[in-house]
Amino acid sequence: MLRIALQSKGRLNEKSVELLREAGIGIEENSRRLLSRSSNFPVEVLYLRDDDIPQTVSCGIADIGIVGLNEVKERNHPVEVLQHLGFGRCRLSLAIPKYLEYTGLEFFQGRKIATSYPGILAEWFREKNIGCEIIEIAGSVEISPSIGLSDGIFDIVSSGGTLVQNGLKEVETVMESDAVLIGTCGLDEEKMQTVNVLMSRFRSVLCSRGKKYMLVNVPDEKIEEALKIIPSMKSPTLLPLADKGWSAIHAVVDEADVWDKAAELKKIGAEDILVLSMEKLII
Repeated sequence: MLRIALQSKGRLNEKSVELLREAGIGIEENSRRLLSRSSNFPVEVLYLRDDDIPQTVSCGIADIGIVGLNEVKERNHPVEVLQHLGFGRCRLSLAIPKYLEYTGLEFFQGRKIATSYPGILAEWFREKNIGCEIIEIAGSVEISPSIGLSDGIFDIVSSGGTLVQNGLKEVETVMESDAVLIGTCGLDEEKMQTVNVLMSRFRSVLCSRGKKYMLVNVPDEKIEEALKIIPSMKSPTLLPLADKGWSAIHAVVDEADVWDKAAELKKIGAEDILVLSMEKLII
């Protein structure tokens, strides 16, 4: 039985559970349970605080885990990053009061910076040869400058709205982060086989997100032009229509490009363009 550690609450928990379900893995719903089992896949879920997940995976209590890359880097426990999952995107940035003039990295020389990620920040400042005092606090980092605790902060930024609300401006991005699948170093062959099946399912789910299935009828003499507009993933699927001189092309396109692609196809004489939602893209 494979054990996976997930964040016990918050958006990363919701996105992680959603990913498992889209991958066909049924998980018991009970917010008060620390451990739950899948009904149709050899995996059980251990719910933890996000900052406990890297250590739990590192020591083998959980075989794999889903957690932000920022927590992996900060905790610095020996784990393998197996797969980037594309959600939970954010950045760790330095911010200062908006009324101060930012002159570059030398601004931070000798300053006080409040953060919940002292490890990442200390390493970055060492690389930049900047000496400053790092003040580690657990929460409400953004209020530190206003109460006189620090000259700036180093924290997670998503939209930047929280910074604006607290009179701060972002001046340096130190690292980009997203949710990652991590694993215990040296998993045995049997468990690694299960992990590989799981990662294959995850890839299929992630590849299908933001995609649409497009079917379009084109004159045979326009097939090459049409394929330049909607190139296939591997080799084009072409089906002759009952009406001679016409063929149907099947393609997967990005949802954001659907209308532009359809307009281009219409210009070369394509007709009857059908756009369908995609459930899965098994790769």
